[in-house]
Amino acid sequence: MTRQPLIEYAVVIPTIGRAGLAQLVATVDGEPAPARIVIADDRPDPAPSLHLPETRAPLLVVGTHGRGPGAARNAGWRAAGTEWVAFLDDDVSVPVDWCSRLVHDLQDLPGDVGASQAWLHVPLPAGRRPTDEERRATGLVGARWITADMAYRRTALLATGGFDERFPRAFREDSDLALRTVRAGFTIVWGDRVTTHPITSRGGWRSSLRAQAGNADNALMRAKYGWRWRRLAATGPGRTGRHIASVAAAGTVVVAMIAGHRRTAKAAGSLWALLTAEFVIERVLPGPRTAREIATVLATSVAIPPLALLHRARGELAVRQPGRRKAADRPGAVLFDRDGTLIENIPYLADPRGVRPLPSAGRVLTALRRNGIAVGVVSNQSGVARGLITPAQLDSVNARVDALLGPFDTWQVCPHDPTDGCSCRKPQPGMVVAAAAELGIPTQECVLIGDTGADVDAALTAGARAVLVPTAETLQAEVDRASVVAAVAPNLAAAVRRSVGRLP
Repeated sequence: MTRQPLIEYAVVIPTIGRAGLAQLVATVDGEPAPARIVIADDRPDPAPSLHLPETRAPLLVVGTHGRGPGAARNAGWRAAGTEWVAFLDDDVSVPVDWCSRLVHDLQDLPGDVGASQAWLHVPLPAGRRPTDEERRATGLVGARWITADMAYRRTALLATGGFDERFPRAFREDSDLALRTVRAGFTIVWGDRVTTHPITSRGGWRSSLRAQAGNADNALMRAKYGWRWRRLAATGPGRTGRHIASVAAAGTVVVAMIAGHRRTAKAAGSLWALLTAEFVIERVLPGPRTAREIATVLATSVAIPPLALLHRARGELAVRQPGRRKAADRPGAVLFDRDGTLIENIPYLADPRGVRPLPSAGRVLTALRRNGIAVGVVSNQSGVARGLITPAQLDSVNARVDALLGPFDTWQVCPHDPTDGCSCRKPQPGMVVAAAAELGIPTQECVLIGDTGADVDAALTAGARAVLVPTAETLQAEVDRASVVAAVAPNLAAAVRRSVGRLP
């Protein structure tokens, strides 16, 4: 019989289909057992089926269709629904007792600890120094906030909104989330577990050129945290200044030669040669110094400075475009809980004659529709599963709500019992995700207004915004928490104003 873990945790593995995925899944299906293993398949469509082993823990595969590691990790933790979420890269290997080591690291952590980071072991190549390409992996040893093995508390993910999906590659998105977690009042601690991250050669001699695309992500970090972002993220000083000097010197050579200023061209050429030589030496000395490695470094050291600056310029332009904002100032849709939010809360309402809209419900819905904002209903109705109301009675009540307050652009209803383990019943995100899909808008452009903590959690887990409108039945703990991770409004009209501003 499988022992229950001392704490509730899930394992999330974003994947692009690497060969070691099956073995990793088999290893994390250990003891104490995770509540769920979530595979976030980020391969572009169409993609063949993943070959995954049978597991004792529930195994769920969610697809993010090539949207990037941030989107994959967000989809994974939102589907997990557990107190702790342990993120693993699909190319790491963990010891057979990793589950017990993880639980040991997480057990008894204070509530202000938002994440626990593993130590990474990167095996060096046997009998030689690592190449320039391989040293990018060795730099992970001791680096802060690497999500190759990082466990986050769900409340921290809800408070921050998770990973910023504007980072399109596995670069800087982990530092960004960690910085926002610390700014939200949480701390991040080191655990005792150790995970092995392999050195792999994936790009050949061009890999250092492809890596320069990360400079665009550096621009986003600068936009979010200012020019001191490197110090905040505990990363190296970078070479942007020297790259600018190198490219400027090379450009001066060309202009001076065209203008016939040979002395200026010679001086600028000497500066360019000096900067390039310094860059080559910096990259060659720690490596194996073979003829192939030296030739690769020589060729790429000439190309990297202008390429790095081009990517940085592309990133700086992108972060200034309004379309790069994480969500629009005005949402595309406002979703409402039904009972206690739009109509009076009568438990297991079976008679449509008992539908009584709450004050201002009709007025705010009309204003939203007039301003082109979609409206919808997301409602738990477990009375169906419990046999307290029939599906036909539920349909007649909803039809009455639609007649009095509609038309609604989407209706999402969960008829399941809380013990059914479905993915649609709030606080699970299923209905919010389904509503956004039906409306054809991202979940980030939705707001959910409701009267319980389950409404808030469903919205935040789906990536939407949330506003809590407390009633006499709302727990004070739910109000206190919503005031931190979402928003609280005294009534429905105020909640709509908090969501979309004043409407004409």
